[in-house]
Amino acid sequence: MDTITLRGARTHNLKNIDLDIPRDKLVVITGLSGSGKSSLAFDTLYAEGQRRYVESLSTYARQFLSMMEKPDIDHIEGLSPAISIEQKSTSHNPRSTVGTITEVYDYLRLLYARAGQPRCPDHGEPLEAQTISQMVDKVLSLPEESKMMMLAPIIKDRKGEHLHTISELLSKGFVRARIDGIVVDLDDAPALEKNKKHTIEVVIDRFKVRSDLQLRLAESFETCLSLSDGIAKVINMDDEKDELVFSSKFACPVCGYAITELEPRLFSFNNPNGACQTCDGLGTQQAFDADRVIQDENLTLGEGAIRGWGRRSIFYFQQLNALANFYGFDIDTKFKDIPKAYQDKILNGSGKDKIDFVYINERGDKMTRSHVFEGVLPNLNRRYHETESDSVRDDLSQYISTKPCPSCHGTRLNKAAR
Repeated sequence: MDTITLRGARTHNLKNIDLDIPRDKLVVITGLSGSGKSSLAFDTLYAEGQRRYVESLSTYARQFLSMMEKPDIDHIEGLSPAISIEQKSTSHNPRSTVGTITEVYDYLRLLYARAGQPRCPDHGEPLEAQTISQMVDKVLSLPEESKMMMLAPIIKDRKGEHLHTISELLSKGFVRARIDGIVVDLDDAPALEKNKKHTIEVVIDRFKVRSDLQLRLAESFETCLSLSDGIAKVINMDDEKDELVFSSKFACPVCGYAITELEPRLFSFNNPNGACQTCDGLGTQQAFDADRVIQDENLTLGEGAIRGWGRRSIFYFQQLNALANFYGFDIDTKFKDIPKAYQDKILNGSGKDKIDFVYINERGDKMTRSHVFEGVLPNLNRRYHETESDSVRDDLSQYISTKPCPSCHGTRLNKAAR
């Protein structure tokens, strides 16, 4: 059925109207005050949808729900169970959505947490519990002699001094922990600020990968999992960004990607456990926009195709000139005709390519320095965040625009929640 059919609607201000409303579409009802918008939407469609749903429930369930009055209408067909959202005047809080304001989102999070089936974001495989033997095999498959450290995450992004936690760890015989990314001796742990969020991960074991470590690793994993409620981290001590996460609850059988047990907070973009780390759960990012920086792509770089980087700005124009000489494009070519790869170098930087730049000091002496080209957009971003002048910041802000977050694509949620 493609439509909701109404015949002879006479509720309140409605004058015996007939109407066909398309299903599964966003439909807006507009009109003058008193024309019957609310009578149609709330007192007819919602009232009948809710009434039919309640009537379908058992007698026991119906006693806990209020039954709405039957609307004055001859016939309604194609109607599904309905919900309505209370009309409120709200502040423009970027963290609020229709779902959070009406608290519908709380029920949705609960539904996903209790009925959801987590899957690996890369392979689509259902996340399954890993056994200790599987964890040991994964670690032993790493290159031999790799220096590794096993961590038990016990506190993640929680405010407080956590004195009791540290004291308890010492009483259990643990010697070290990684606190906010830094490994420290628990005997000499730094004082933590009460109003800041902290992460504490207990160092369970430090080892070099060898084939004869099976028993030791199994015991270490058992200790780690019992301490951290089923999560273990193994990181490379030479590169702490290189880490493996193991879970006795949910993990991908292909790549080992693991998450904690599904909880409602995992699906909240206002909670550190679920929020996208790039945009902090806002779904958008403010960044310097190439479309605003480029004044006119029909102009050359010398004529000022990029605002503030033309011939009048000697320092910046010399940099562009050196860039053009290095990559072999003509500085007097219209910006739109410069190859896209070189446009990207101009806007975002030269990467690892070092370029010889000639600078002239106050005495007129020329000096040559070889370094990478920062890029127009990174240059503006750095100047915006380094300056202490409000006027400079206001001037630069005209080149900033708000765009969907590149990591979560506007969903506000992190990889695990998506």
